[in-house]
Amino acid sequence: MVKKKKAFPEEDEFVMGTITKISSHGAYASLDEFEKKEGLIHISEIASTWVRNIRTYVREKQKVVVKVLRVDAAKEQIDLSLRRVTNAMRRNKIQEWKRSQKADNLLELVAKQLDKTKEEAYDAVGWPLEEKFGEIYAGFEEIHENGEMVLEKAGIEEEWINTVVELAKAHVTIRKVKLSTIVELKCFKPDGIEVIKDALKKGLKSTRKKDVILEVNLVGSPRYRFAIQANDYKTAEKVLNKAVKATITAIEKGGGEGHFEEKV
Repeated sequence: MVKKKKAFPEEDEFVMGTITKISSHGAYASLDEFEKKEGLIHISEIASTWVRNIRTYVREKQKVVVKVLRVDAAKEQIDLSLRRVTNAMRRNKIQEWKRSQKADNLLELVAKQLDKTKEEAYDAVGWPLEEKFGEIYAGFEEIHENGEMVLEKAGIEEEWINTVVELAKAHVTIRKVKLSTIVELKCFKPDGIEVIKDALKKGLKSTRKKDVILEVNLVGSPRYRFAIQANDYKTAEKVLNKAVKATITAIEKGGGEGHFEEKV
């Protein structure tokens, strides 16, 4: 089981779930990242349209990405939403889930080689990597690229280092994630073309980050495609959002207007 350090999810967090039961008032989902935790997706949170039959939208044993609406830890009650999860949010969470599964498998291998429990591997290696890099698998990717120096900087004890480096080098493959969005930019001032060019330059300059490639191409006036490559979805989404925001802010300051479509 993929583990989370905390016992309960936080409100507004997106989590992986498995549908366990369907009733007339909603569907229940076990939370895959939180041991023995279950939440309710009320019928009003199943879909944005009127729901006549819940089974049209979900089925038992189905994996779903849900948004946490409310958490009552004392009563162990968790309210969830399916309809408030966009396609982009779903892709993001599924990518994060797959990466956390890979990290969990690697920590299990580390534990077996060192005759430790997986809990000990999480405490000694997993949680320190998550604290430093935001997620455990991102830490393994850094180790794959830069070796034991990464572990030393994360404060990981020497007895773990050689095994972790060896397994990261053998099992981690860094694949580029690609995202793109279409941005529409308009400016009807006499110098509108220059305003648009300046806005695009500001968007490109906002993304000076290692291992990230951003390209902007004209699709057909006034539409521009922003395409980004990064090592993971979270970084790609964050940097792409930053570039688009910087571009739109710049064109609005110059007297123009801009908006963007959903990321693909």
